[in-house]
Amino acid sequence: MNSHLKIRTAQKEDAALVLSFIKKIADYEKMSDQVVATVETLEEFVFERNAAQVFLAEYDGEPAGFALYFENFSTFIGRTGLYLEDLFVDPDKRGLGIGKALFQAVAAEAKRRGCQRMEWTCLDWNTPSIEFYRRMGAISMDEWTTYRLAGKAIKEAVQK
Repeated sequence: MNSHLKIRTAQKEDAALVLSFIKKIADYEKMSDQVVATVETLEEFVFERNAAQVFLAEYDGEPAGFALYFENFSTFIGRTGLYLEDLFVDPDKRGLGIGKALFQAVAAEAKRRGCQRMEWTCLDWNTPSIEFYRRMGAISMDEWTTYRLAGKAIKEAVQK
């Protein structure tokens, strides 16, 4: 690995840094208005409840990117997998191998846990990320459509 680059597991005291990366990726994806996460919610759900885990990348001692992932389960395989929720590298630090190192850290964690697959979504217009994932050996699941219930829709679904 590059001697300038360090990948480490985030700790509770990193919650504000994690939130700053979440806001940066939301801005990049033109979804800033959808971020309602707070330092407090991240402290509770990520670091106390362990609902997700985070790797942080530091380049020359400075924060450079993050990957947030969590375990899921495949009924067909009967085993766990890892879902990569977000992977982001600061624009001024791209091209230095940071994204690849973060991706490989998540893949290594999947292997360590005995997971049989990793999955994630990527916006259709995000060509640089799509090309990166393909270079890493990923295949697109074009025959699948992602659906979502959020907020009020969850409450309404319970009552239908």
